[in-house]
Amino acid sequence: MIAAEIARAGRTAQIYLRPTGFVDSPIGYDGQTLRLAGGLVWFAMVEAIAAGLGGRFATALVPVERIEDFVDSLPEPQSTSAKRQLARLVAHRTPLTLGERIVRLDQPQVMGILNVTPDSFSDGGGLAGDPSAAADRAIAMSEAGAAIVDIGGESTRPGAKPLWEGDEIARVVPAIERLRHAGIALSLDTRKGAVMAAGLGAGAHMINDVAALTYDPSAIEAAVATTYPIVLMHHQGAPETMQQDPRYRDALLDVYDWLEARVDAVVAAGVARERLLIDPGIGFGKSLRHNLAILNGLSLFHALGLPIVLGASRKRTIGALANEAPVEQRLGGSIALALLGAKQGIQLLRVHDVFETVQALRVWRGLRDAALTPG
Repeated sequence: MIAAEIARAGRTAQIYLRPTGFVDSPIGYDGQTLRLAGGLVWFAMVEAIAAGLGGRFATALVPVERIEDFVDSLPEPQSTSAKRQLARLVAHRTPLTLGERIVRLDQPQVMGILNVTPDSFSDGGGLAGDPSAAADRAIAMSEAGAAIVDIGGESTRPGAKPLWEGDEIARVVPAIERLRHAGIALSLDTRKGAVMAAGLGAGAHMINDVAALTYDPSAIEAAVATTYPIVLMHHQGAPETMQQDPRYRDALLDVYDWLEARVDAVVAAGVARERLLIDPGIGFGKSLRHNLAILNGLSLFHALGLPIVLGASRKRTIGALANEAPVEQRLGGSIALALLGAKQGIQLLRVHDVFETVQALRVWRGLRDAALTPG
């Protein structure tokens, strides 16, 4: 039994609870399923994972109807940790208030990617230096169904070099100002405190930081000084070198632990926990094998009790699995990963192809609605 193995390992062993055994509907399965994060996904099993300094040493599949007894059977401090995780797995996620928009998190939503850089990996920088065109693109994304538009002025693709904050501000602020009264929920993709302050002042409603407030010491100060939601993304290394030789003991568990520690640190610095979202950072300091392990285990991150952002659109992982397809030929793979996220309860899907992803999610939602309708 996993509880006995944990007891032998002692207090340093860690327990992780990952929802699995997803079902189309809880109807007819009273007491056998739980609703994941208050969303449209129900699970019937929990994968319990025990790990120590050397990695995983035991796993077990526990039916939902026995999960409370299982958690009670664990020694301390693992039992307390498991109880906290279980409560977070089923807790509803509070909607985001972003300017005039309320973004519900009880269903998967699309976050459209708007790059105003000359060196974007995905679109060749066509919007750089043209804030009017950028604003038009944001409006088109919103009309196509994007709940949030995420605007960024610095490329953080593998190999990219840092950009001076003044140049980044000059790229993003004019576009944000043009959208200030457009009724669009705007997220600002930046890792610099000065850019955060300028962007929020110009009309952005949310911060998406690929460095999780670690790159710039002033970033945490800017975060504490606001009341806006903030996405903390996992990364390993800087963009210039992050893909050279990334290493993990266990990619899924290591990313989980890093995000848990980072959330705790940001909260300790003065940011309210309810303002935070998390992103496992697909492609940021991870090999193909690491990315696939994280994608297969996405549901684990719900145990942190925060909304999850998934940014896998057009990523290198897709090309690696599809005969080295170039960026412009990765739509099919992007949709596949978006639906994988939806099936595991991910709340925000950060994508380039808004119309196609929204359409895919509407079909997925139709299937869910049919399954949840008796008769």
